Amino acid sequence: MSSEDSRKEALARIEAWRLRPSKMTDEVITMAHGAGGKASQALTDAVFRSAYGGDELDRLDDGAVLDVPEGKRVVFTTDAFVVTPRTFLGGSIGDLAVNGTVNDLAVMGATPTWLSVAVVLEEGFPLDELRELVADVATAAAAANVTVVAGDTKVVERGAADGCYFTTSGIGLRDASLSMGAEQVQLGDAVIISGTFGDHGMAVMLARGDLALDADVSSDTASIHQATAALLDAVPETRWMRDPTRGGVASACNELAVAANVGVSLFEEAFPVLPPVSGACELLGLDPLYVANEGKFIAVVPADRVDAALGSMRSVDVSAQATVIGEINDEHPGMVVAHTPFGGSRIVDMLVGAPLPRIC
Repeated sequence: MSSEDSRKEALARIEAWRLRPSKMTDEVITMAHGAGGKASQALTDAVFRSAYGGDELDRLDDGAVLDVPEGKRVVFTTDAFVVTPRTFLGGSIGDLAVNGTVNDLAVMGATPTWLSVAVVLEEGFPLDELRELVADVATAAAAANVTVVAGDTKVVERGAADGCYFTTSGIGLRDASLSMGAEQVQLGDAVIISGTFGDHGMAVMLARGDLALDADVSSDTASIHQATAALLDAVPETRWMRDPTRGGVASACNELAVAANVGVSLFEEAFPVLPPVSGACELLGLDPLYVANEGKFIAVVPADRVDAALGSMRSVDVSAQATVIGEINDEHPGMVVAHTPFGGSRIVDMLVGAPLPRIC
C-alpha cells in the first residue's frame, strides 16, 4: 500500500471513530482518570489508543523503539500548546499540537515521521470535547503522514489548568548531506513567504468573542512538510527556513538578521495579507507582521533560484500563494527594515510584550 493510500485509510478510520458513540460511561474527566488504575486504562483505550492507532502505541511500552535508515539524521523537536479558546474557525488546539511540531521539523529540512502526544486535563473536563480534540490530533497526524508512537495523560485538580494543555514531541529524518542554516545566508538572497500571513492569530483573537468584530478569518493551521520538501527538491541550495508562529514574520526575520549578521529588507507592497486580516489589525492597532501563523513558512533562497523556488512552492496547495517579500543585504546588519510603497522605511523590531495571548 502506498503512503498516500495509507494516509487516506487512516483519515477514513479516524472519521468513522469520531462518529462512533463513546465507550466511556463517564461524562467528564475525574481525578481517577489520572491515577493510573482502571479508569486511566479505560480512558487510554477508549479515547487515545483507539483514535491514534498504530502497532508501536498498542505495545503500551514505556518508550517507542524506532529504526533510522542509513544516510539519515534525526531531527527532534518539542512544543506545548495552551490556546484559548480551544476551538476556533479553521482549527483547534488538537490541530495546532500536531501541525506546530510537524512544521518545526519541516523547516529544518526533515520529513516528519513520529510523534508523541501528552495531555494535561483539568478535573471536570468534558469527555465529548476531549474526544473531538483527540480526533483533531489523529486527523492532523494522518494528514501529515506521521505516526503517534507514544503519549501520556495527566489529570490535575479543578481550577489548576485552563481545561487542557497538549504537548507534542516530534522526530523527523533528513538527509545527512543537507546543509541549511543562518550561516548559509548570503547577500542578495531573496526572502520568500509561502502565503498570506496573520490569519491564525486574528482567527483566534476573533474567536475569543470579546472584540465585537465580525470578520470571516480562518486559521491557517496546516502541515507545510509537502511544501518544504517540494522546495528542497527543486532548490537544494535553499539557505534557511522558519515557520513564523509566535511573534510572526517580524520576529522570525529578526532572528535571521541577528543569527546571520545581515540586513533583511522587506517590501510592504508585496505583503500577502488578506483584507479581513488587514482591516481587523487596523481596528485593533496591530501590525500583521507580528501576528502568529500556524501554516506558513519563510524561506531564503539564492536570487537566481527564485523562479524555481516559487514554482515548486506554488505547486503545493498549502503554499500556492508563495511570494517574494524581501531580500538580504549589508545595509543594516542585524536589523529588519520594511520599505513602504511611498518611498519611506521603518525599523521592524522583535515583538515586545504579549498583544496576542494564548494563540498557540
